[in-house]
Amino acid sequence: MADEAKNAAPGTQGEPDLATAPWLASPACQRVFDALEAGGYPARAVGGAVRNSLMGLDAADVDIATPALPDAVMKLCREAGLSVHATGLEHGTITIVSDSVPFEVTTLRRDVETHGRHATVAYTEDWAEDAARRDFTMNAIYCDRHGGVHDPLGGLADLIERRVRFIGSAQERIREDYLRILRFFRFFAAYGQGPIDPEGLGSCVKERDGLRSLSAERIGAELLKLLVAPRAKEALKAMQEAGIDSIVTGLESELDRFEKLATLEMELGADRDPIGRLAALATNNADDARMLASRLRLSNAERSGLVHAADCARDGQFADETRQRAALYRLGEAAYRSQCLAAWARSEAGLKDDGFRRCYTLPDRWQPLAMPFKGADIIARGVAPGPEVGKILKGFEEWWVKEDFPEDANVLLGKLDELIVAARP
Repeated sequence: MADEAKNAAPGTQGEPDLATAPWLASPACQRVFDALEAGGYPARAVGGAVRNSLMGLDAADVDIATPALPDAVMKLCREAGLSVHATGLEHGTITIVSDSVPFEVTTLRRDVETHGRHATVAYTEDWAEDAARRDFTMNAIYCDRHGGVHDPLGGLADLIERRVRFIGSAQERIREDYLRILRFFRFFAAYGQGPIDPEGLGSCVKERDGLRSLSAERIGAELLKLLVAPRAKEALKAMQEAGIDSIVTGLESELDRFEKLATLEMELGADRDPIGRLAALATNNADDARMLASRLRLSNAERSGLVHAADCARDGQFADETRQRAALYRLGEAAYRSQCLAAWARSEAGLKDDGFRRCYTLPDRWQPLAMPFKGADIIARGVAPGPEVGKILKGFEEWWVKEDFPEDANVLLGKLDELIVAARP
């Protein structure tokens, strides 16, 4: 660790030490270490939690590596009173729940055969072999239960420089799993500083057609994460220049529109919206959005959001405040703001445009009213229960929204009675 001490991670002095990392010091995490060490097995955290903590970022899921075989992991953790779930047994991974916190515990592995989408692995007791099969050097840094950092492949130096670099041969790492092409750009967008690693980029270009062999779900999940990363624009530009973006989406990228939306989100304090950003980047109309949603196997909710964002200017729904209120009532605040930003990004209006700014801030000035009537009110006025009640209610709601939500009780009752009379045979 002497060399590492010269380049301590941000926020540390001298040799990196994660002893005070909240996730590591937690009783829940220490109980997992206790269980494994009770059987004589060493264990180390690895991957995202270690990487992010060394960077001074929030750590989410905790992965733990150990030479203990899966059966031993399950036995020892059950004996320690922990909840055991064989979620990834074929990969040597067991989910251990300690104090309601899940930990992924994986036996040390080495690749025996790779197929471009997954690997056949064998267990090992060699930490260096386990490190060598990972994707990037910054993901192959380990941490023991006391916070001591173990860096078998020099990942700490890359992490300090925010340099995303493949382990060993970039081309070999990519051929083991072609998703690593997208992960390379996502990690650059999330953690990178300075220029993108030229060897990694060159290998991604050479192997880009391998992306076609991957499942749509894996590509879609990775792309959505990339789109909300801090340097997404730079990563997407590199992907476009490498001819990778069109392989992923099947559409031409509109980087200027993407950048405008990202800038609007930042200036207005809006959350980064992956679906809104995807629509801005790769769709020109609702048909594009439907095709892309099918291509990436997006969820129904994601598909709907993508189509609406791509078709955000339909019927002039943001043309004046009356129609804006109708849109806010129909969509709800989150979707309304998202679609307003989408329309703004697609328009010729500048970033300081007063009209769109008032449109976006409408929910701060006006909240949708509740529907004045319910089905019971219609039944109370002599309409028999059944489909006719719903039709009358729908007709009233359409009128009420179109008239900009009148509140006068006499006007409302008069319109309701008019619709009831019109519905009678």
